[in-house]
Amino acid sequence: MKISQKGLYALQAMMTLARRYEQGAIKIREIAAESDLPEKFLELILLELKNARIVDSVRGARGGYQLRRAPSEIPLSDIIRLVDGPLAPMGDAEQLRSMIVKDSDHRALYEVFLAVRDAAAKILEHTTVADLINKGRKGSGPKVATHSAKKKATGV
Repeated sequence: MKISQKGLYALQAMMTLARRYEQGAIKIREIAAESDLPEKFLELILLELKNARIVDSVRGARGGYQLRRAPSEIPLSDIIRLVDGPLAPMGDAEQLRSMIVKDSDHRALYEVFLAVRDAAAKILEHTTVADLINKGRKGSGPKVATHSAKKKATGV
């Protein structure tokens, strides 16, 4: 698994949106400035995240982008798979399983690759955007709100 620059930018933008989750839509310009990302490239990334229904866009003077779900409901694996493809070091998990069965001479090698993929997937599937934000705060300030906290605050 290799995370591209685009994947890194997507994760950084998601962290910015998570930090400001309670504030509603955030303009691309603000996300780019806060995350120190190129604005034009960020537009393409946010469009991809919108098409995958991870973020929503809001039109108008107060428009911008916001998370579609609570940060605690967005695993890193969703973002990385969308932007960079499978988590496996080569091919995807099914392809590796097939190679294990078909290529007995190299079975041990493919089993190692599958184990690497499974370990990475487990970590990324169980780490959310909120986890990143809350780890970065190290006890300073409130934790990122969960979906249920936003429901209580907005009555939705």
